[in-house]
Amino acid sequence: MDSKHNERDGEPASYTYAKAGVSIETGNALVRAIAPLARATRRPGADADLGGFGGFFDLRAAGFTDPLLVAANDGVGTKLKLAIDSGRHDGVGIDLVAMCVNDLVVQGAEPLFFLDYYATGKLENDVAIAVVASIAEGCQQAGCALIGGETAEMPGMYGEGDYDLAGFCVGAVERHEVLTAHKVAEGDVILGLASSGVHSNGFSLVRRLAADKGWKLDRPALFDQNILLIDALMAPTRIYVKSLLPLVKQGQIHALAHITGGGLLENIPRVLPKTLHAHIDASAWEQPRLMAFLQAQGNIEPEEMARTFNCGIGMAVVVSEADAEAVATYLEDAGETVHRIGHIAEGEKGCTVSGAAGTWSAMGAWSAAHTG
Repeated sequence: MDSKHNERDGEPASYTYAKAGVSIETGNALVRAIAPLARATRRPGADADLGGFGGFFDLRAAGFTDPLLVAANDGVGTKLKLAIDSGRHDGVGIDLVAMCVNDLVVQGAEPLFFLDYYATGKLENDVAIAVVASIAEGCQQAGCALIGGETAEMPGMYGEGDYDLAGFCVGAVERHEVLTAHKVAEGDVILGLASSGVHSNGFSLVRRLAADKGWKLDRPALFDQNILLIDALMAPTRIYVKSLLPLVKQGQIHALAHITGGGLLENIPRVLPKTLHAHIDASAWEQPRLMAFLQAQGNIEPEEMARTFNCGIGMAVVVSEADAEAVATYLEDAGETVHRIGHIAEGEKGCTVSGAAGTWSAMGAWSAAHTG
């Protein structure tokens, strides 16, 4: 008998979790589907089996002798809303991993293992599998193991089709290899590693522009007819771990800054001592066409660009003048596009980004500074 018949007979309705909107079987099916994806990320120290209450990692098996643990967590931000609206779920997992592991490598740490949190109102396994597959891809790019995660189905908490992501990563660094501000010196060179696009910051402004300007996201981009605008915007965040770790272990890097929210202006000072200032020459690299498009569409001042977007530089690498050429060559051989973008000088802790007339569409010479 159905519940309505029971109620007419004076018997209470029989409730189930499924009737409340949560399918345990769907969740179990998802775990079975993603288990091979996690196993594909195995590395020394982790076997990446799912289904227990936690994941183990063996630091000794990973080859560490006197390690410090470093932890980071992050999300994808409002780029996730663009992914949901456009049905492009196969890159946001890479973004999720990148935002965590790039924050670990700047401490000199090797990312070891990753856990994800996926929350939605109603579990759609096709979407969830695409997301977790991209998380696994990000972990493989970073060399870390996906050892577990949490999937939460919470009716009433999210709109139809919406979901949210959070990522958690733990890395390790030998005590003598830790990157801190004390290694940075006056006269050091700042190398910039090219970004793969907007990465995962500034999308509240991107989405506002898209709405106000009526962008046709599914059509070729005005700045590149060979790519759809949505694909240019959704390009996954570049993961720099495997390129940088060998240089960290060799002691050739003095500091690293992941260029995220706050742009060049606010992220580089985070790795400087109180008595040193970073000077960035925006004329030292060509502004990416996507960035020029965003700037033109929003009539954005160069100073605002420097503190909102990565402007084509996803990672800043601080090295000695003597090592600059060798480090740049190594990184280029590792697949990075490298620009010499600035230097370290005496001064109040901070960063100044400046450009000549014509740089970032400026009518005249310009400068933007951040201290503290």
